Amino acid sequence: MAKTPKISVITISYNSATTIGKTIESVLSQDYPNTEYVIIDGGSTDSTLDVVSRYKGIAKVISEPDNGISDAFNKGIHNSTGDLIVFINSDDELLPGAISKVAEQYCGKADIYCCNVIMRDIETGFSCREKPSTDFPIMPFFRHCAHQGMFATRSCYEKYGIYDTNVRWPMDLEFLMRAYRMGAKWKYLDIDAAIFNSGGVTYSVPIYKKKNDYLYIVRKNGGNAIQGWTFFLSIVSTNIAKKFLNIFAKNLGQRLRYKQASDKT
Repeated sequence: MAKTPKISVITISYNSATTIGKTIESVLSQDYPNTEYVIIDGGSTDSTLDVVSRYKGIAKVISEPDNGISDAFNKGIHNSTGDLIVFINSDDELLPGAISKVAEQYCGKADIYCCNVIMRDIETGFSCREKPSTDFPIMPFFRHCAHQGMFATRSCYEKYGIYDTNVRWPMDLEFLMRAYRMGAKWKYLDIDAAIFNSGGVTYSVPIYKKKNDYLYIVRKNGGNAIQGWTFFLSIVSTNIAKKFLNIFAKNLGQRLRYKQASDKT
């Protein structure tokens, strides 16, 4: 029988005073006792650290300039001690009981445990469940495991490496492709682990600014230029589809609210 794992939750932040409170509360309210919470702040200039200081139960807070999100993720790994590590950024939320549910299904034989994530558009309120993939070939079309639902073992990072600081935005995808290529073992857990709120730093960056990252990660993991461009264009088309879906959801929501208001008059 696998031992009861220590689980490290890591939040990276920068000028997140308006959102980080909910994130912290979602972590500290978990009912699993063997949890470690680490916050890696990039040297915020707003009141983020004031908000953080109001909470007890945070194992470690580090605030200093970093070299991007990948660097901050790596600092979190180096400054945590858990058997399993998950990243919940400063505008996301762990769902109640998520850590306990993951610990219950921990078998000690997988490198990466992938859970469902609720994707929520903060403007429209539209949300959907994203189920993770457990295979990441050279061109992982429509494959993803959002880092909010990815519980990787410490030994996984020791075997397959940490986050590539050459990748500025989709660093979790590069890590997943690399780990898959090198033979990592995966386990899917049918658990809704977290809420990913759109509007964070990575999500708000236009897709064209991420082009070089996508081309790089395909090339790094054994692909060629044609495969890289094919994959990038698939990402563009997926993002366009998501935008139209969100616009539709927003318009539908407005119509429903108008109908409800009309019914009351």
